[in-house]
Amino acid sequence: MPIAQLISPEHLSKRLQQSGLRILDCRFALDDAGYGRHSYAEAHIPGARYADLESDLSGEIIPGVTGRHPLPRPHELVEKFRNWGLHNDSDIVLYDDGPGAFAARAWWLLAWLGKRDGVYLLDGGFKAWREAGLPLDASVPADRVGSFSGHPDDSLIIEAAQLSNRLETPELTLIDARALPRFLGEVEPIDPVGGHIPGASCVPFTENLDATGRFLQPDQLRSRFDQLLTDRSPESLVAYCGSGVTACHNLFALCLAGYPLAKLYPGSWSEWITDSQRPVA
Repeated sequence: MPIAQLISPEHLSKRLQQSGLRILDCRFALDDAGYGRHSYAEAHIPGARYADLESDLSGEIIPGVTGRHPLPRPHELVEKFRNWGLHNDSDIVLYDDGPGAFAARAWWLLAWLGKRDGVYLLDGGFKAWREAGLPLDASVPADRVGSFSGHPDDSLIIEAAQLSNRLETPELTLIDARALPRFLGEVEPIDPVGGHIPGASCVPFTENLDATGRFLQPDQLRSRFDQLLTDRSPESLVAYCGSGVTACHNLFALCLAGYPLAKLYPGSWSEWITDSQRPVA
């Protein structure tokens, strides 16, 4: 079974009563930390539990050391997944408002802990669900504790020091998921320093989607990433972004295209710039 899987709103609606199904609502807004929880309370897909990017899917920020969304402690994350009713054999559907960036973060965290089958992103997210006229709920599902277990696979990540040592190697393919103006340092609305890691290519995660907000077809995604890799091995690819969130969207899209799961630099730009000795382009 492929590690990256999509599910349509129509298909999900037919599976809502499936006993082993778990749904996580990952809606969030970087400029309004309460937006996702408030939106969930107003209306969500029936049976969904809310997973907050900052309080659930990220760890503690250490000023001057970590980025804005460091990885959570594995044992705490496992406990969160259990409290949402997840088992190791659960089918899990993840969604956000539509683009999939926050849902892809949850997908990557599950893969990091070893859960690499039966995990789906809702294609088009909550927007597509609502546009399809499918049922909504405002109640919180009854508590049910799962038995999920997992251990972090640190072969999926690269730390800043390791990346620094690889910047000059010709086999490295480094991709930045942020929009071009931020990549170029022309604007920087979030972090104190603009620019990008030297040698990176700008690969905005939004370009993994079509005009309706659904993922491009696998062959279209394959063509997109083939142009970046040229003759380099996909195992040499490293994905980053502003804080290790939207980079997961590129990693999901790469897997949709048939590539193996590449490495994530979880600290990303917001961690990179905490050390003034690290180069900036």
